[in-house]
Amino acid sequence: MADLRAATPTVRLLVLTQLAFNVGFFMVLPYLSVHLTGDLGLGAATVGAILGVRTFSQQGLFFLGGTLADRLGIRPVVLTGCAIRVVGFVGLAFAESLTGVLVATVLVGVAAALFSPAVESAVAVEGSVSERAGGQSRLDAFALFTVCGQIGSFTGPLLGSLLLLVDFRVACLVAAGVFVAITVTHAVMLPARRPAESTTTWFEDWRTVARNRLFLVFAVATSVQLVAYNQLYLLLPLDIDRVWGSQAPLGWFFAASSLLVVAGQMPVTRAARRRPLRTVLPAGFLLMAAAFAGAGVVSLGGASGWAGLAGPALFVVLLTVGQMIAMPVARDLVPVLAGDRTLGSYYGFLASVGGIGVLLGSAALGAVLDAVPDTTVGRAVPWFVAAALPLAAAVMLRSVSARADSLRSGSTGSSNTGPRSTEQGSTGPGSVTPR
Repeated sequence: MADLRAATPTVRLLVLTQLAFNVGFFMVLPYLSVHLTGDLGLGAATVGAILGVRTFSQQGLFFLGGTLADRLGIRPVVLTGCAIRVVGFVGLAFAESLTGVLVATVLVGVAAALFSPAVESAVAVEGSVSERAGGQSRLDAFALFTVCGQIGSFTGPLLGSLLLLVDFRVACLVAAGVFVAITVTHAVMLPARRPAESTTTWFEDWRTVARNRLFLVFAVATSVQLVAYNQLYLLLPLDIDRVWGSQAPLGWFFAASSLLVVAGQMPVTRAARRRPLRTVLPAGFLLMAAAFAGAGVVSLGGASGWAGLAGPALFVVLLTVGQMIAMPVARDLVPVLAGDRTLGSYYGFLASVGGIGVLLGSAALGAVLDAVPDTTVGRAVPWFVAAALPLAAAVMLRSVSARADSLRSGSTGSSNTGPRSTEQGSTGPGSVTPR
């Protein structure tokens, strides 16, 4: 609260916006897969593809939102994104066909692709203004941004679980109302700053990124993190529904994940600074692999009720800690691999590769869910298949990290500075971004 009071009015607006973004998002999306399979009768492969399309329409277009914010200004892009998110949630409330669900889901993703990079740019600009005036630093503004996002991340699912006692449609409409309030507030309070003149074209920036082979390998490997995180919306809800008989406990698992990050991210990041990059980055992905494997082993026991929740609990804890270890380090590594040039394009490309990974990975895991028999062994198979992805990424990242360590030793001003708030892209629990 002291940091919030110390912030400028615009920074305060933006960080509270981050909180509201995540409240609205997490009221609905964690419960979408069970709604689609249970209420609408869609297959798991179809649901996996829908969730992948949602993330791809966001992550895949993240670079576009950043480019538009740079060229058109932050305020109009934020307002447009919020308005599209309202339409998307209203669409989800009333969609009963596959086409309707798909269109509404895409709109939800496109909205984030517009407002997420714009809001982050606004925090950077306003934080710099505050710092130059002797007030709160830009780093403190981003830290406050992350904390408020995490509060929204565990508040949203809890509110959503209460609204689901009435109806899924009610949860969607309330979430839409949240974004209506955000739109009106920003139309009144967000300053309209003129965008800076650009000296290069968008295509020139992206051509530079595409020629950086080491970064391309890094981007493909780290995209697995987003695939793993997306299983909080696919494998986790379905498994909880199976062992508990409903999705009622799901909100508490999201709350536990967020509380872990709020309480432990900075100590974990400080500990990671003292370890070689080639050790820290693979270790985080190995822990993510252990999260899936552990849930699969527990699933083989066939327990239900409270005992059955041990697998989901192990999954959430290990996945969250793994991402807390790996993702701040991974984001800090981007400028090293980019040579501190065209960083917006590099971060945008990283988000887009993650979106492609989620589209392919979630659809594949959904297909596995549909293909395996509904037996104790069959229900464990998707967990073990998913574990292979971060395991492979850990092997790739050890090689990338070894080369990046030599690059880092020859660079200046580069250090692990903790999580960078981005609905990067990222997005995993280690750095919550506007949803």
